[in-house]
Amino acid sequence: MTIKNKMQTHFKVYKPYGMLSQLSSNNKKQNSKKRFLRELYQFPTGIMPVGRLDEKSEGLILMTTDGKLSDTINRSGIEKEYFAQLDGQITEEAIKRLQSGVEIGFEKTKYTTKACVAKVIESPCLPSPNTNIRLNRHRPNSWVSIVLTEGKNRQVRKMTAAVGYPTLRLVRVRIGNIGLDDLKPGDVLMLTALD
Repeated sequence: MTIKNKMQTHFKVYKPYGMLSQLSSNNKKQNSKKRFLRELYQFPTGIMPVGRLDEKSEGLILMTTDGKLSDTINRSGIEKEYFAQLDGQITEEAIKRLQSGVEIGFEKTKYTTKACVAKVIESPCLPSPNTNIRLNRHRPNSWVSIVLTEGKNRQVRKMTAAVGYPTLRLVRVRIGNIGLDDLKPGDVLMLTALD
């Protein structure tokens, strides 16, 4: 990813759990009851999030005033890496199924995900989870890294559930070569370059 127009503005944001990955909503009730990215920073006019994370997911969101860049990231197969904490100790067989693609529900039909990189990882060094996340301390759980080049609605959650290991906590840690690094939930960092 390279900035072609240096007049555009770009940020990386650690979207916290419980926040929508948009600046506002046309729904007045939602505007008064939900949390939005606008509460984190006084973003410039014309800024937009690149892709989405669902309300119960957290991690890296890119914000840009460059519509072409946003479209390129969303449509060109740029890698997005997620760390998912799963309910149960995932098996090698389940990892292989994730890697080769699994069938999930999407827009009232069935969809088979593209092949992806999936592997078991040690518990990553992340900020403490939101207290609303139900992490059952009495059951075993495991962490996986999943790298996708597509982005369907709630895809990682649907994929891990399809192989029998529901996602308890989901954190996007990378988009292309831009990482979450040491950002904490709610942090916003202006980027001087995307390359």
